[in-house]
Amino acid sequence: MSKYEWRKKAKELYLPKEQPTKIEVPKMKFFTLEGNGNPNSEPFKDNIEILYGLSYAIRMMPKKGITPDGYFEYTVFPLEGHWDLDEEGRKLDYLNKDHLVYKLMIRQPDFVTEELFQYAINSVKQKKKNVDLDIVQFENITEGLCVQSMHIGSYDEEPKTFQLMEEFCSQNNLKRAEKTHREIYISDARKTPQEKLKTVLRFKVVEV
Repeated sequence: MSKYEWRKKAKELYLPKEQPTKIEVPKMKFFTLEGNGNPNSEPFKDNIEILYGLSYAIRMMPKKGITPDGYFEYTVFPLEGHWDLDEEGRKLDYLNKDHLVYKLMIRQPDFVTEELFQYAINSVKQKKKNVDLDIVQFENITEGLCVQSMHIGSYDEEPKTFQLMEEFCSQNNLKRAEKTHREIYISDARKTPQEKLKTVLRFKVVEV
């Protein structure tokens, strides 16, 4: 079996057009953790490292002599974030990033089980003894009916793309279901100029 590349096999989820579209997002497995505060902070970066560490522990199991049932070669999925604001942040008429509330996550292949999740936890614990892994969960998440768009550019310019998505909803008998939204980070922000960053923006909708 050829290597599973999410960029090629799941373009509808990870590489949408810049023009907003409607999509039904299926149930998928994720390693997740929750946090709050400014995403430019060190704790946020540490949380990203935790999720990637666990994800690569699963990905590299065959090199440790362990091949789980159903295992197939694949590219680790991109980082995702589900974003909200705390009560204070909602009262402001501008975005204060210190009031952000988030759930970070990385999708896992269907063969991953609770047992493999515990293997990944133990594997990372052996390498990084001072890391708090109790905050990480293994979840099945279904987003359902959504509107999404590829945003190209700085994260601070995302409101322009969200405006296009809201207009798409108005034109297609759709209504945003909640104020929260999801971001999927297709580009590596450490290596990509801000104007070229690719981020999938998505929010849940209902038909009206």
